[in-house]
Amino acid sequence: MHPVETKRRNPDRTRERLLNAGFAEIYSRGFQAAGLDAIAEAADVTKGALYHHFPSKHALGYAVFDEVIARYTDLRWLEPIRDAADPLTAIADTLREAFKSEFEHGCPLNNLSQEMSRVDEGFHQRIAALYRRWEGGVAAALASGQRRGIVDPTVSVHDTATFVVASIEGAYSLAKGRQDRGPLMACQAGVSRFLESLRTTEPQS
Repeated sequence: MHPVETKRRNPDRTRERLLNAGFAEIYSRGFQAAGLDAIAEAADVTKGALYHHFPSKHALGYAVFDEVIARYTDLRWLEPIRDAADPLTAIADTLREAFKSEFEHGCPLNNLSQEMSRVDEGFHQRIAALYRRWEGGVAAALASGQRRGIVDPTVSVHDTATFVVASIEGAYSLAKGRQDRGPLMACQAGVSRFLESLRTTEPQS
């Protein structure tokens, strides 16, 4: 690789390290308790380098939300159900796969929602928009199932999507509070049964 190319790409790698370190710190401690010194140390950069990329703690927090947490939400909850042949099974599968992972610190999106939605407008707008996107993706998958004759056509896909997302986030909160995976397993079983109850009894066209 040409030395000029290496030098030009280093700032991108530094920024990525800061985003990853910022996410880890915010996820484990919360945004308000997160320390910029700890983030810079974990990213192996100077404090000056951190401020070069992010002029304030809020700027870093917003970037972590936009580029890490939002992407994480899309990958975990939306991409697996997009264009799914059987959305009911696909949605249930996302719960099963997600709930296998670490739960002790809760859901990154839910954590920031509980901590920051009422105290910072920048976070509030981002959080509300991401929840709407998540619910919209679930609703779109269910609507596709209705068009294919899989999902009961009388079902309100938007109400159902809100219920599914609320169930997931509530289960994460309870599991975190109890430090027990049990609520996640109960949520998975209950939501899966609920989704199956939406399956049409009419032959598919």
